[in-house]
Amino acid sequence: MRVAAVESVVSMQEFRKQVQAPVPVEALFAWHERAGAFERLSPPWDRPTVLEHTGGIRDGAKVVLQVHAGPVPTTWTLEHRDYLANRQFRDVMRDGPFAAWEHTHGFAPIDAQSSMLDDHIRYALPLGGLGSAVAGAYTQRTLARVFAYRHAVMLGDLARHAEFADRPRLRIAITGASGFIGTQLAAFLSTGGHEVIRIGRRAPRPGHHDVQWNPERGQLDPRALEGVDAVIHLAGASIATRWSSAHRVALKSSRVEGTSLLAHTLAQLSRKPRVLLSGSAIGIYGSRGDELLDERSALGDDYLADVGRAWEASTAPAEQAGIRVVHLRTGIVQGAAGGALGTQAPLFRYGAGGTLGPGSQWISPIALDDEIGAIHFCLMRDDIRGPVNLVAPTAVTNAEYTKVLGAVLGRPTIAHAPSFALRLLLGEEMANLTVLASQRIEPRVLRDAGFVWRLPELAPMLRFELGA
Repeated sequence: MRVAAVESVVSMQEFRKQVQAPVPVEALFAWHERAGAFERLSPPWDRPTVLEHTGGIRDGAKVVLQVHAGPVPTTWTLEHRDYLANRQFRDVMRDGPFAAWEHTHGFAPIDAQSSMLDDHIRYALPLGGLGSAVAGAYTQRTLARVFAYRHAVMLGDLARHAEFADRPRLRIAITGASGFIGTQLAAFLSTGGHEVIRIGRRAPRPGHHDVQWNPERGQLDPRALEGVDAVIHLAGASIATRWSSAHRVALKSSRVEGTSLLAHTLAQLSRKPRVLLSGSAIGIYGSRGDELLDERSALGDDYLADVGRAWEASTAPAEQAGIRVVHLRTGIVQGAAGGALGTQAPLFRYGAGGTLGPGSQWISPIALDDEIGAIHFCLMRDDIRGPVNLVAPTAVTNAEYTKVLGAVLGRPTIAHAPSFALRLLLGEEMANLTVLASQRIEPRVLRDAGFVWRLPELAPMLRFELGA
């Protein structure tokens, strides 16, 4: 429904938030116009799904998305209008939960090196005055929460890209680009002006997959990767699925076979990429109690450590071919749309959250945005190679994590899952090596190289990711 058609019968309300960006107005506008900006700006706690996105932000472009802001998902259809380069664009709701909605993104220079973004929303709630009385204050609070998140993400991304503004933009191939981390990483790199090539199992489809592969069958066309500058390998079977005999095999084979195929393919190229950033995990150290571990520490001797060891060894053909290889030993990534936090947060909201097992086991978390930032840092820093721990500067115990998450959500945390119950639920091996494992990891390489975490402490990390 057009805004003009409803203004005569409903009262329009307004929300406005401005933010100053330390970049020229042309750079600020370009960030919004590039592919990936919409995904970066969408709050993860609403679990938005883009069903259709055509035409960028120019006049006539269309976005259809599904938002899970309440018990029943809602579908929004937005049309972009009134595009003026470096000045504004506007999206108008054609169909959705509001009686009317018009969002003007305004851009203005402050000086040669800084600019202003003005987000101005005019909207009308359904049911007229009744809708305003019931949901008016809630809507304003929700918009304030959403735009605080959007602006923080935008400013953080601009700062990370500005750090390497003197470096050329890259052609980057990514496996696992549709996953929890890969989706946001691909969007982040695209908004920074890099060209992203997605490698996936399905047939190529614009905006989803650009190159098809099948690691089990050893299928990957080298011609599709000829001339790429970098490869980021994140694909692998989920560790969170219960470990049946078949899945236990898949955990290792999906990592080793995929990495081996990729490494051998890259080694054969006539123009090889400069770097391969290959997924790994802190599980490679095993469960080590209170021991503080960094990249120089000995590896573990359990199943996940064996998987990690074989996984990292599979990159050898690429390294032998002269490609810089980085092993991304990732910790427990905190994001509302997936991973451990995505599973735990709903339980905590219903008051069912609590410690797991003894609660004394160490957890090494990292915010999703810092995970992405750290991968980008390793990508752009030619002096970083080998294992890199992608974790926050300080590990926490499970008991402390539980207490902080409960406080962030304003919920009690009196529930407790004893170790024997977790072993019954997950199986003894999976429970011992995941939720009961103790891994106190230090990010020595990132710290020594000067990486800056946006969210180094647990409480701000969880508040930001959950919009709390």
